[in-house]
Amino acid sequence: MKPNIQQKISIKNRRASFDYSFIETYTAGLVLLGTEIKAIRQGKAALVDSFCYFRKGELYVKNLNISEYTEGNLYNHEPQRERKLLLSKQELSKLEKKMKDQGLTIIPITLFTSDSGYAKLEIALAKGKKLFDKREDIKAKDIDRDLKRKFK
Repeated sequence: MKPNIQQKISIKNRRASFDYSFIETYTAGLVLLGTEIKAIRQGKAALVDSFCYFRKGELYVKNLNISEYTEGNLYNHEPQRERKLLLSKQELSKLEKKMKDQGLTIIPITLFTSDSGYAKLEIALAKGKKLFDKREDIKAKDIDRDLKRKFK
């Protein structure tokens, strides 16, 4: 029996594309508690300052803030707890090998609900941008914005 889903939820980490250049992206499932998925469906989650790390061969996300469910009372969850990510063994081993390269990290990009109602996290293997890279991005966005204004 499929759950009734009225709307798709998509929460983005807009700061991530400014601070990092993405090398590869993956879609991972999340191990959640009942009140966490209800809070996500209300749109009460934030990806700011969250990151992923390996522990004993498994991938976890830290600092993913899912606010407490308003009607969860006694059985509510801890908002900033570490959550396990679900990926295939091949993807996990590939990511772990690439993490050993210097300067690479895994960051969450988007938290969304799938068609079947499950919460998914889009993660990216990323490399941090230098200050001049950020300036070039800002410059390119300004030029594009000016061109769009001129040709309207």
